[in-house]
Amino acid sequence: MRKLLIILLLVVLGIFTYNYFAERNESRQRLIESSSLIQKEVRNVGKLIVTEGTFAQVFTYNDSKRMYFDLLTASKKALVVVNAKVNISYDLRAMETQVDEENRTITILSIPKPEININPDIEYYDVTQDYLNQFEASDYNTIKKRVTASIRKKVEASGLPEQAEQRLISELASIYAVTNALGWELRYNKTVIKSNDELQKVIVD
Repeated sequence: MRKLLIILLLVVLGIFTYNYFAERNESRQRLIESSSLIQKEVRNVGKLIVTEGTFAQVFTYNDSKRMYFDLLTASKKALVVVNAKVNISYDLRAMETQVDEENRTITILSIPKPEININPDIEYYDVTQDYLNQFEASDYNTIKKRVTASIRKKVEASGLPEQAEQRLISELASIYAVTNALGWELRYNKTVIKSNDELQKVIVD
């Protein structure tokens, strides 16, 4: 009878030990699979996001020079028509993240700043110039710089930056969806992200 009890005890202990290590192995396997899935999602997000727009504007360029003791004025002017293709991009390939498998946490450390790229198509109309003050390469460079600066201000005041920001948030929301579904925690630096609204708030701020 005593031997039977010992055998039963050993059998129960063996089953318990097997289940304990089997569960630990299964838990570890789930952790590895979760970590791999999250890192894959981060890689998928790591791409160039581009939001495009077109802006048109008309400028008048004038330049006058006083010559011969201010007795003579030499002028040049032109009507400048600009059609500019603009894009705002976030290069998320440069985004820095940190995956903490032990604490089941992924932290976004930094997000690249948006880049505004302006490609102006400039056409000149009604060009007039005096013999002593003609258009030169420096004039065209000056016009392009002024045009680009003016278009940039127009872009910044438009809804294009907000559209680009919303696309960024949409991409990052996929990371939040995966981490949340797998029971992980998403952080932006030290801020814990608990919803898409919080994600939008920390990005906008």
